[in-house]
Amino acid sequence: MSEQQGGVTTSGPGALFAIGGAEDKLKKRLVLQEFVEAAGGSKARIVVVPTASALGPDVIDVYSALFAALGAASVVGVRPENREDADDPAFIEPLEQATGIFMTGGNQLKLSGVVTGTAFGRAVTAAHARGAAVGGTSAGASILAEHMIAFGRSGATPRQRMSQLAGGLGLVQGAIVDQHFAQRNRYGRLLSLVAQSPGLLGIGVDEDTAAVVRGSHLEVVGRGAVTIFDGSRITSNAHYASRSEAILASGVVLHVLPASSTFDLKARVLLSFGPQPPAEEIASIEAAEADLRKLAKEIAAEGVSPAYYAERKRRAGRRTAKATDSAKKTAVSQKAAASKKSRSSAAAQSRPEATEPLSAGAELSRPDTDPQADSGRA
Repeated sequence: MSEQQGGVTTSGPGALFAIGGAEDKLKKRLVLQEFVEAAGGSKARIVVVPTASALGPDVIDVYSALFAALGAASVVGVRPENREDADDPAFIEPLEQATGIFMTGGNQLKLSGVVTGTAFGRAVTAAHARGAAVGGTSAGASILAEHMIAFGRSGATPRQRMSQLAGGLGLVQGAIVDQHFAQRNRYGRLLSLVAQSPGLLGIGVDEDTAAVVRGSHLEVVGRGAVTIFDGSRITSNAHYASRSEAILASGVVLHVLPASSTFDLKARVLLSFGPQPPAEEIASIEAAEADLRKLAKEIAAEGVSPAYYAERKRRAGRRTAKATDSAKKTAVSQKAAASKKSRSSAAAQSRPEATEPLSAGAELSRPDTDPQADSGRA
């Protein structure tokens, strides 16, 4: 059912943006633009929560300027520094009219320690339920899940005690979200957590990339990828591996999802990947490509120097002359062979064959024969 929320029409829970950190703030700003659109576009009222950050007011100024440049109607900063602040109505009031809540990066354990289980955390959850887009980058992404990675080591091999969990807001159910995933080689620590808790999906988000969750569907936005570990059929030794030993993780299903991919978090299956244009559009594209290739050849030919064409003409002339000369020689040879054959045939017809009988009364003439010599032969 739709409802009005400060001039913005909403319908059910809002979108969740788990951003892997280091989102583009200078060029395309695709991930942040998507967040502003989900928060209401030109009617968006965004609250920036920099509790995790070690920076001062500058971090609020940066995101305020960014969201305003991307079309948001208003941007305010709210920074509870402790649990007392997080239960203060003055810090909670701005969230009640927000159409978008954005949590910055920084110290993950501090963010969890201040926000979860407080009135502020409950206000964020309520805002999401009524339709506000809730997102965060780096630490702000991790806290969206039910279980949040507080800290841990990098590395590709999953090991015991590689990371530690803290409580999250629980907006993304049944999952653990990690960030800076490929850039900081966090495969091992996320996989170790999946091995220890196979019922949870491990979601690793690259930098300048967002896992956008709407209901049970996850869509990938940005220039990187989202990696998902599904350990529902895992075989592991996590229950007895000690200290920092490598953990057995066999049978884990791996999904690496680039931009435009969609995934069902509940069914744990890939739904789609990449834009799929209709058949007639593909045919039109192929025809356009063929025309473009032809045009490219014509354009390239225009840039060839006259000397090149002159040289090609000379080469073609030499090839033609050579072929003509060869044809003439062949014709002469064939003519000579035919003439020789004709003469041989005529000569053969002018003398009798050895088997031809002599006419009656004909005498065999043997010039230079000595009769006496003949009579002495046996």
